[in-house]
Amino acid sequence: MNEGIQALLTGVGLVMVLEGLAYSANPDSMKRMMIQALKTPSSTLRRAGLAVLGIGVGIVWLARSLPVSG
Repeated sequence: MNEGIQALLTGVGLVMVLEGLAYSANPDSMKRMMIQALKTPSSTLRRAGLAVLGIGVGIVWLARSLPVSG
């Protein structure tokens, strides 16, 4: 399998693991968070999403640019 596809699938799988963990560990908090998100202006959610996107890209860039030892 292509290394890029493998990395993408690994990333998607890890996101699903974290999402599933959040919902299974504390579903009531997730419901409250969804209600709060519905009350939050779209522009605020968009800015928060872009900030998290930027942080994620930075983390991936940093992880991929670190030298591999071994």
